[in-house]
Amino acid sequence: MDARQAILAKIRASLKVPGGDDERRATVAQRLGEPPKGIIPARGQLPAEERVQLFRAMAEKYNATTERIDSLTALPAAVSGYLKGRNLPAAIRIGSDPRLADARWPAEATLEIRHGASDGHDLAAVSHAFGALAETGTLCVLSGPDNPVTLNFLPEHHIVVVRADEIAGDMETIWSRLREARGTSMPRTVNFITGPSRSADIEQTLLLGAHGPRALHIVIVGEASAH
Repeated sequence: MDARQAILAKIRASLKVPGGDDERRATVAQRLGEPPKGIIPARGQLPAEERVQLFRAMAEKYNATTERIDSLTALPAAVSGYLKGRNLPAAIRIGSDPRLADARWPAEATLEIRHGASDGHDLAAVSHAFGALAETGTLCVLSGPDNPVTLNFLPEHHIVVVRADEIAGDMETIWSRLREARGTSMPRTVNFITGPSRSADIEQTLLLGAHGPRALHIVIVGEASAH
């Protein structure tokens, strides 16, 4: 018996259930196949464009900055504008997300594009969110080669792209979409990001960048829809 089996055996013994409990297995399978829905707050249940506006208001409330562009072709200029406006080097790190690859990066000839996970020496990174929650101004970013999780935490400036039609009213909708898109093949990590990293542990003084980026900039792409 390996360590994992030994731990599970002790848990079963403490619960006084047999190892081959078919009834319990069926209950778990049903729960995974038909996940229960919680109470949905009314705040995010808005028409599509109002949902986007609520998302922006809530994100900015928690110290993020936002801007809106018509299409991904305008993303390189938006990123360059953000870097210039904060006197940052014209360099970013991105993963292999195919949606980001559709942007016309060569159009920004002075912008250096680095690929892959961050080694902790990048000042700015660009990720693409799976979706967002209007009710709290929260981004949902999945881990993987497309968007390495290190980009969420190591660079001082995190620029996150999200499509306007993927801004949902609530977290339950995001989880439903993720199950539809990935089934049982979930990403290793699902990160929900609300504003830049901050802490007020010491004398209740707000400190940005305590455990991650000290600046979060959200670029919303395209038009809102009822999706």
